[in-house]
Amino acid sequence: MDLDGPRKGVLLGGRSPYPEEFRNDAVALFRAAAGRRTYAAVAADVGGTGETLRSWVRQADEQAARARGTDGPCGGQGRGTDPASGRARQAAQGRGRVAVGAGDPAAGGPVFRPGDEGMTGRWDFISLHRADFGVQRICRVLGVSRSGYYRWTAGAVARAERRADDDALVAEIRQIYAEHRGTYGVRRVHAELRGFGHTVNRKRIERLMRRGGIKGRHLAQTHHDRRPARTARPGPGPTRLRRRPPGREVCGDITYVQVGGTWLYLACVLDICSRRVLGWPMATHMRTELVVDALTMAVATRGGHVDGVIFHADRGSQYTSAAFAQVSAHFGIRRSMGRVGSSYDNSLAESIWQGLKREAMQTVFTTVRQARLEIFQWLTYYNARRRHSSLGYHSPSEFEQQHRAEHRLTLAA
Repeated sequence: MDLDGPRKGVLLGGRSPYPEEFRNDAVALFRAAAGRRTYAAVAADVGGTGETLRSWVRQADEQAARARGTDGPCGGQGRGTDPASGRARQAAQGRGRVAVGAGDPAAGGPVFRPGDEGMTGRWDFISLHRADFGVQRICRVLGVSRSGYYRWTAGAVARAERRADDDALVAEIRQIYAEHRGTYGVRRVHAELRGFGHTVNRKRIERLMRRGGIKGRHLAQTHHDRRPARTARPGPGPTRLRRRPPGREVCGDITYVQVGGTWLYLACVLDICSRRVLGWPMATHMRTELVVDALTMAVATRGGHVDGVIFHADRGSQYTSAAFAQVSAHFGIRRSMGRVGSSYDNSLAESIWQGLKREAMQTVFTTVRQARLEIFQWLTYYNARRRHSSLGYHSPSEFEQQHRAEHRLTLAA
């Protein structure tokens, strides 16, 4: 029952649309608490607000005082809730009459609605007070059926089992959340649970995580974004970017990490299809040898089978240098360059850097050794375990394994 909103003025000053029996019972329930519960706590049980219940208690006190021939309020629960003078009471009543009928539902219309989220609280309320007031009376006051209440009590065992299942699932969610350093949101937690063999609805995971205050980490403004470092200088070059299977098309980029008062630079080579990071050297400089080392590491990761692979990068001076062109030609790699001034042509590599900084770099590293260790741990975790949304929530390594298995089946057929 919603006792707030447009009805508030009616309840304070005009004729209340609620039965007098209901109001009296609500006041009696509050007084039965003997100060152990607040107005708001009792009103919430019956679907109202503390201020509305307070006004009913005040009105009951005034009626009792008039019956005794006095002006003051009676009863400890209502004392001090309203000015004692009649002039003040008239002003309060005048304010209430201003809102009479404003937005009220039709007289005699239903107050409780099917599916109301507060029904469980009302059933609990009936169970708590049934010994004092009886089920029939409380159900009549609250406007609910006794049969509905008894159906609810009959399902107590099933609800207890569901709560136990939810508690066990929340514990497993927290374990997954901790294992992934607090970075997983609803979708990745759901994928992880399904990977463990759980048949569970994603909306249920969302509800339990929200109830438990478990939130995935989102990209935010960090110390890495405060001081931009220029990692590329424009240069000329061709462009030939197409979608190919894993191992046939890669991209490269450079980023930087703050270490104390200096910078550590990191280059990567990323498989465009599987999102696997194939090479990731780190150095305190960003000369051409840094990207050459990344390419060499990627070739080793692929076992040297890179002839005809397309390497896509921006037009940074490192990637347009003669030394990088020579190494690429030696391995049989064809280079592809993005457009000048466009950050979208290498967005895949940029997304890797965002994930790295969001999930592994919450503070400024104090030593190069510390930075290298954290970055290495995250990149290996990323390749082997971190579920990727564009890969059907598989990790890059799992995706490549599935692709190889499907390719062998196709050849066998």
